[in-house]
Amino acid sequence: MIKKFNVKVNGVCYDVEVEEIKESSISSKPQTSYINESKVSEVKIEKNIPVKEEVKLNKNISNNSGSSNTVKAPMPGTINDIKVNKGDSVTKGQVLLILEAMKMENEIMAPTDGVVEDIHVTKGASVSAGEIIIGIS
Repeated sequence: MIKKFNVKVNGVCYDVEVEEIKESSISSKPQTSYINESKVSEVKIEKNIPVKEEVKLNKNISNNSGSSNTVKAPMPGTINDIKVNKGDSVTKGQVLLILEAMKMENEIMAPTDGVVEDIHVTKGASVSAGEIIIGIS
């Protein structure tokens, strides 16, 4: 049975046809096909793997869940560096601090222009997802 899918890879959409094969016809050696913009190769399925929702990873993260004058941690992690001080003027998109999560450094950016009112964390502190880390007025 052949199924058709639209697959998005690095922002480029591809029409892909996938042929389901029987367990007995699967070889012990994995078969790999590569996709380029000019031609879509045949794709063979070794195992049925559940499809998860699209996950976007972004080094630059701005999160102002809730009030527009608070910045909350978008994920649990450790504060590696604080780039601003209380009383500093900040502009939208300016890096406020560096949050390390899963061995990746994430730049947490100002959601709006304003003045740093409160810094609720210190360098080296562990934070939970959704925890208020900086107040901006």
